[in-house]
Amino acid sequence: MLFVGDDWAEDHHDVELQDEAGRVLARRRLPEGIMGIAGLHAMVAERVAGSEGAGEGRGDASVVVGIETDRGPWDEALVAAGYQVFAINPKQASRFKERYGVSGARSDKGDAHALADMVRIDRTQLRPVAGDTSSAQAIKVVARAHQTMIWERTRAMLRLRSALREYFPAALVAYEKLGLAGADTLELLQAAPSPAQAAALDIEVVVAALRRCHRHKVHNKAAAITAALRSEHLGRSAAVTEAYAATVASLSAVIVVFNTQIKQLERQVEAHFIEHPQAGVYRSQPGIGVVTGARLLAEFGDDPDRYASAKARKNYAATSPVTRASGRSKVVMARFVHNDRLVDALHAQAFSAINGSPGARAYYDKQRARDVDHGRALRQVANRLVGILHGCLKTGTAYDENTAWTHQSVKACFISRVRAIRR
Repeated sequence: MLFVGDDWAEDHHDVELQDEAGRVLARRRLPEGIMGIAGLHAMVAERVAGSEGAGEGRGDASVVVGIETDRGPWDEALVAAGYQVFAINPKQASRFKERYGVSGARSDKGDAHALADMVRIDRTQLRPVAGDTSSAQAIKVVARAHQTMIWERTRAMLRLRSALREYFPAALVAYEKLGLAGADTLELLQAAPSPAQAAALDIEVVVAALRRCHRHKVHNKAAAITAALRSEHLGRSAAVTEAYAATVASLSAVIVVFNTQIKQLERQVEAHFIEHPQAGVYRSQPGIGVVTGARLLAEFGDDPDRYASAKARKNYAATSPVTRASGRSKVVMARFVHNDRLVDALHAQAFSAINGSPGARAYYDKQRARDVDHGRALRQVANRLVGILHGCLKTGTAYDENTAWTHQSVKACFISRVRAIRR
């Protein structure tokens, strides 16, 4: 077997080849791109006896690569060549390098050496790059872009709210029920960003904006909005007010663009997701719609061999607890290190599931009855739902409420009978 440490940068890769005994066979700096991949293949071929053996070596995954990333054309090229690729967390690599010395000295050549040592010595403890299909990778791209756009819009909304609070608090009261991301709110803020302009707004202009957003009882709402805009409030000097008004008008325009692009990306998410073979299984789960399902599929991937068990999937999802035991101390706590996007999607699923699934609701109520707070109870519901999803994906079957929660009800019934006997 050949072990490759690949310390990557934007325009080059520092590569080291080792044999099974840890002897350094070659070191080289390769350029990013086709020329670099060709150079790596040539380095491997030089150390495999005969061209026929080289092909067999790659086909049998006897070339093991350690690299600190799991995405990009370079990684795809490594996997396509038949190499076994391990994506190593940079923190893991940093801790591993401490065995060589604690001085803190480092170099690209030294990093490549450490990565080669890691996959040679500890590859059984590392996670190989998942072999997700192109369809799953496409869903991951658009689902992440969609979620990132929503997060960016939220940041822009918070900046908008902060600016309004500084010079025009009456606007926050006036547009509270419409929401700062509402198209009508943004239209009115762009038309009248200053207190004087807002106070001069004709009620029919407000009515027209509300109608374009298909609001109900537009005349009552327009009257309340204009009254709030014309109410007395603490103001700022004319120069400061003008500066804040320009800022608010710009932020409103940016949020309008975010709204448009989020809708377009949502259509792309739906188009990619519904074509995936596992979409039916995901959508059958309680609390999962198109967007949430796409996010879960994107983060879990569709490699059938990636998770050896439901426990492995739960651990990756960070819904299962982690135990810290030392001596007489033993603490069970939530996992701190996790995939933020996956946790966010599972939280959304669990929150929706307890309102739509009797089994999930009963499980949630059971946790709350044990004096578990809302957040922990919701996380335990999510943990249970991940296990159910794993079983459905393994068998290729849709979710069934009775099958999913039967053993929970049987267990609860058994416990209640035991308690009754003891009494």
